[in-house]
Amino acid sequence: MDDDLKTIVVKHGLMSRLFSVIGRFTGWRTGFMISGMIIILMFVFIAITAPLLTPFDPTKGSSDVLQPPFTYIHIFGTDNLGRDIFARIVYGTRTILSILLLSTLISITIGMPLGLVSGFFSGVIDRILSIVMDSIYAFPSLLLAIVIALMLGPSPLNTAISIAFVYIPTYYRMIRGQTLSIKAQLYIEAAIASGTRTRKILIKHILPNLLPTLVVIFSLSAADAILTEAGLSYLGYSVTPPTPDWGYDLYVGREYVLSGYWWLSFFPGLMVVLLSVGFALVGEALSDIYNPRR
Repeated sequence: MDDDLKTIVVKHGLMSRLFSVIGRFTGWRTGFMISGMIIILMFVFIAITAPLLTPFDPTKGSSDVLQPPFTYIHIFGTDNLGRDIFARIVYGTRTILSILLLSTLISITIGMPLGLVSGFFSGVIDRILSIVMDSIYAFPSLLLAIVIALMLGPSPLNTAISIAFVYIPTYYRMIRGQTLSIKAQLYIEAAIASGTRTRKILIKHILPNLLPTLVVIFSLSAADAILTEAGLSYLGYSVTPPTPDWGYDLYVGREYVLSGYWWLSFFPGLMVVLLSVGFALVGEALSDIYNPRR
């Protein structure tokens, strides 16, 4: 591209923004983003097409107990009850993704409005909400989730509520901080001075600018939420048997590792790591794109 053409492109506002966005995705960000999205989309595809990927029922056992992996019939082998591990992995993807999406929806529904109101109005409301959220945030996430799950009882819905409660302060703190930053902008001050309704300022001017931050928070917190769900399942505070779940299968397989049946724990643990890494890669790439000063 010669100098004249480059000058024309730069002067054109739309193209200038386009090249700016493309430039942000260069280098390691591209690798992180693409790798993470491939992993996430792969698990979404597995969850959607689960009945087509395996003919086995993940909850029913058979006489083929503790069969080794990489065979024609059982790709990942079988567990101590003769259940196909690949089938439990496939259907377990549905379990963990449904819990993740439900917990995220609850966290955003509660944490984002509270952060928005707290950051915009400040004053007594901000101080009270900040004290409450900081108190919750001070607890170790897994320990707090265990306490809540223990009180509610094991079920996918209760697990989602437990995880959501842990991450509400994360959404609150980030949204509040961004709201305070946006509120200090001149166009917001001009809107307030012109008598624009508060609700219109929040919905039309501030909320759209919070969406990039919301996406970054979701990507980063989702990676940790997956590990939290696996931890709850491992301890028996999430789903109830025989519901397929990676964390529960990891717990069952631990007793057989020393006996040489490594595949019972290896494949569920590998799935937990892969999915959490996928969200972490996307979150890190998005965080660097929207916060280039990092």
